[in-house]
Amino acid sequence: MTTPRTEHLVLPGVLTPEQAARTVRGILDGQREDGAIPWFRGHHLDPWDHTEAAMALDAAGEHAAAERAYDWLARHQNPDGSWYAAYADGDASEPTDRSAESNFCAYIAVGVWHHYLATGDEAFLDRLWPSVRRAVEWVLALQQPGGEIGWKREPDGTPVTDALLTGCSSVYQALRCALAIAEEREEPQPDWELAAGALGHAIRHHPERFLDKDRYSMDWYYPVLGGALTGKAAEARIAEGWDRFVVPGRGVRCVVPNPWVTGGESAELALALWAVGESDRSLEILRSIQRLRDESTGLYWTGHVFDADAVWPEEQTTWTAGAVLLAVAALGGDEATCAVFGAGRLPAGLDPDCCAGVAGQ
Repeated sequence: MTTPRTEHLVLPGVLTPEQAARTVRGILDGQREDGAIPWFRGHHLDPWDHTEAAMALDAAGEHAAAERAYDWLARHQNPDGSWYAAYADGDASEPTDRSAESNFCAYIAVGVWHHYLATGDEAFLDRLWPSVRRAVEWVLALQQPGGEIGWKREPDGTPVTDALLTGCSSVYQALRCALAIAEEREEPQPDWELAAGALGHAIRHHPERFLDKDRYSMDWYYPVLGGALTGKAAEARIAEGWDRFVVPGRGVRCVVPNPWVTGGESAELALALWAVGESDRSLEILRSIQRLRDESTGLYWTGHVFDADAVWPEEQTTWTAGAVLLAVAALGGDEATCAVFGAGRLPAGLDPDCCAGVAGQ
């Protein structure tokens, strides 16, 4: 029997009530007592995937556990507003990669807005707002004149100004969530509106401003998932890459031409498909990756090498399970998840005066 917290996480051919509950438990089992959610116990934590897993917990109604995850971020934010790229087993005293990546640091805004929409907890929003504000300002210091966001800062603070399309698409979603938080708090951020508009424009119209990572499926669907591409442009983007990246009955390749499908990319594509109204194909993708599910843990193997019929790597990550739960939650109509991943439900920022005559979408 379903409960009010997980009824929207039940999807025929994807998750039964018992399976949904087991997957949620699998993520909770990976969370440390201090709130950190590493990839799996003994592996590292990165701030983006930590947040993705926390969002899945909110989608499942595990709001206290999700709040602990966000409080972990607030406690361990660096003075400049960033977080390190990786921490050993989620231990904040043991960073294993002291660089700081722009999309990793921006993503707290997505998670905080999602948690607020799921709970209505104004005290939480007040408490996390300073962390969101500092993180956004740190990220925007890496924005280039063309609107794109530099990838990261090296451990010594040196900026890497090369921009990644996937990362920038995620930052675009995060900036829009940060603007939504600012609006809710009645603290307008006009500079953020300009920055978000310039970034969205760069993603839509200036591929030359990003490193060429065309082989990676994330660069294909992330402009749709992050909300920069909508409507006909999004549909055309999905159609253009479908045969190249989707392996029927198996899922989505991480990188072409490798015979390797991954659960995380597949679930994210399912979310992108939901966002453009392709719920049937979204469901089809989610069903295709159930071969990656481990029923004993409720978690999912990262990927499957289909020409060798082999699981690889041999790991089950909290963020893969989180991505699956979020895709199912969107298809199930979970209001907070739909609001965060529904491109039309977030502030859009201000488009720059550029490329006159080019359609905005």
